[in-house]
This record gives sequence, C-alpha cells and structure tokens, in this order.
Amino acid sequence: MLMGEFQHSLDSKRRLIIPAKFRDQLGPEFVLTRGLDGCLFGYPQAEWQRLNEKLQSLPLTKRDARAFVRFLYSAASDCSFDRQGRVNIPEPLCTYAHLSKKCMIIGVANRLEIWDADRWSEYNSDTAANFDEIAEELNIDF
Repeated sequence: MLMGEFQHSLDSKRRLIIPAKFRDQLGPEFVLTRGLDGCLFGYPQAEWQRLNEKLQSLPLTKRDARAFVRFLYSAASDCSFDRQGRVNIPEPLCTYAHLSKKCMIIGVANRLEIWDADRWSEYNSDTAANFDEIAEELNIDF
C-alpha cells in the first residue's frame, strides 16, 4: 500500500526522485499518466492492468467514456527508474500538472500522485477545511 507524502525537486531534465519506499512498491516499471485534480497518477503494472480492464468495459457509445479513456491513455507513459531512483517525467505530463521545481509525491493506496508543491499545499488546505463534512457525506466510519 502506498501512503505518505514526500517533497523532492524536479531537475532541469524533468527527472524526479521517487522515494525508495514507493519504488519498491511500484516495481521496476510503472505507468504515469494524467490524474484527477491536476496531478499525475503513477500505477504499478498490476494496478494499471486492473484499471485497463475497467476502462475497456466502458461503453464505446458514451461520449464521456470515450473522452475519459482518450484523455487518460493519450498521456500515459511507461516509466522506469534510473540508478539514482529518478523517473523522467514527459513534458506533456509536466505541463498538465504545472510541475515546477518543488514537487510532492503522495501515496494513495494503489497509486502514487505527483503534485506541484504549491498546488498540493492549496489543495490540502482546502480539503482539510472540509474534512469533517467530506467524511460525513461519504459516511466514513473510523
């Protein structure tokens, strides 16, 4: 299970260190793609295959289903780590997530998320302010 948050810097060649704890769980190759809320999603191969099966079952006749699948797959990239534990983030993904030098790498159960640090801070503050209401709405029982 991927969990926790870490801050690392994106270098001039768009390489980002992924924490060793996450590298072990992602495996030698994983898929990085556009995520929701303006971040990137990184999936271990097994999780990507499970998601692929779900997406393949969406009805081709539904416009929203076609749009979602196109948007997700068109930017998807097979990734691997270099010897320093860095991943090279493709330019379209950097642009989509507005990644600057400071990035946050977040573990979210079956995937990792990569956020621009300032955008993560803003998102996290907004969510924290409504955390109780969100839990109530989702009927989360701790």
